[in-house]
This record gives sequence, C-alpha cells and structure tokens, in this order.
Amino acid sequence: MSRNVGGYDRPPRLWVYGVLLAVLGASFFPIWWSFLIGSQDASALNQPGWLWIPGGNFVANALRVIDTIPFWTALMNSIIVSSAVSISVVMFSTLAGYAFAKLKFRGREGLLIFVIATMAIPTQLGVVPLFIVMSRLGWTGSLWAVIAPAMVTAFGVFWMTQYLRDALPDELIEAVRMDGASMLGSFWHVGLPAARPAAAMLALFTFVGTWTNFFWPFIVLDPGNPTLPVALQQLQAAFFVDYSLVLSGVVLSIIPLILVFIFLGKQLVTGIMQGAVKG
Repeated sequence: MSRNVGGYDRPPRLWVYGVLLAVLGASFFPIWWSFLIGSQDASALNQPGWLWIPGGNFVANALRVIDTIPFWTALMNSIIVSSAVSISVVMFSTLAGYAFAKLKFRGREGLLIFVIATMAIPTQLGVVPLFIVMSRLGWTGSLWAVIAPAMVTAFGVFWMTQYLRDALPDELIEAVRMDGASMLGSFWHVGLPAARPAAAMLALFTFVGTWTNFFWPFIVLDPGNPTLPVALQQLQAAFFVDYSLVLSGVVLSIIPLILVFIFLGKQLVTGIMQGAVKG
C-alpha cells in the first residue's frame, strides 16, 4: 500500500488505517453481537442496558440448536448445494466469458446484452413457473431443485467476460491456435489459467451467496431435508422467539464460511495479485 513519491516509499497515512479499522469493525460487529446474544439465556435479553460481556450459555444453546432442528442434515445439504453450485457457475461462466470475450461470432454483443439484462428481472417473478417445472420433473423436495436453477448466473458470465477481455491478449490465443490447439484446447491451456484469479473470487461469492440463500430453498425443500438457513427458521416458535437460541444457530451456520475465508484467503489474495500483475 506504499506509494513512491520522488523516489521514496511513502507509507499510508493514519486516516487510511482508521478507515480500514472502521470498516473491519463494522463488518465484524454483527458476528460479535450474534455471539453475545447467543451466549446468554432468554431472560438476559429483557434486562436494561447493553450486553458487552459474553455469557456462559453458548455451548448449551448450540447443543439445543442441534437437538431441535436437523442440523447435521442441513449442514451437509448446504455444503453439497453450495459446492455444486459454485463449481458449476465457475465452469459455465468461464466458458461463456471466454466465448463472449475472445470469439467472434454474429450477434455476440446483442446476446451478451440480453444476458446482462436478465439481471434486472427480480427472482421472485420466476418462482411460480420454476416451481411448476421442478414439480413436473419430480425434483421438489430434493437438492436438485436448488442446484439446477443456479448452475449458471448472468453475473458470473458478465464477470468473467469483463475480466478475460483485459487479462487475456488476443495474440496469445492466436499463437496457441497456430501451434495446432483446438478451440477447447486453447481455452484449457490459455483461457482457464488466465481466468483463475477472477474464477476464484466468483467461486467465493457464489459459495457465500448460495450458503445464505433462504427464499427458494424454503419454498422447494421439505422441512426434513432443509439447508441451514431454512433449518434455522424452524427455531422460531409461533408466539415466542428465543433470540439467544436463534442467534447461537446463526453463529454455528457462519462458522463454515469463516473457515473458508481463513483457509482460502491467502490463495485468493495471491491469485488476485498475480492477475493484477498480468493485467
């Protein structure tokens, strides 16, 4: 983050670190607040004043969550759905992005504009026909009903198209084709390595978005075979909501996401820096 001014490396000013710390604190505060509430009991929430010190009931509340809802089934379903959707979106979006960015065919720009325009259509408008299709296929209640409609996204195609247009020189593709590589061969040996940084970020965004998706899984999945967000909804009773129980379940549901960021964060930053240098 240092800047070279007059031949000297100038470190960032203090206000830059202040802004970064403020953004970090604002991002971390909802997680910390959920943990604070999840570590209390229901009666503690009725006490006046703010809670700043964690209680000692988080483990007990977490065990109650696991016993109340089909937690392990929901956790495995979320892992399967999020992983399958992320892999599929990255694969199809990279292929489509490579075609839109580097292949010349009639109607390319118009088709890309049409794909981008679909992002302006609210998801809720397609719920009824989509549910009818899933019902006729016999997929209602199964994970296929959640995976299949999300296997490719317009945002993913647009993301990869914009990245490959700048990151992949046309001369490199022509050189590979002159060496005898097929179109798919040029994509595999040239396009895919160049798209790796953007594909990594797209995979992360897609995984998080799919993991936290509630609307469509709530409609199409059975209560006994839910994803984690749908299962957590079962913690809310009809007349009384134990927020300590609900938020302890929320903390449990975001632990896998935190682990993904911890284990993949370094690789993602390395891939982004490599892509920036190549660009």
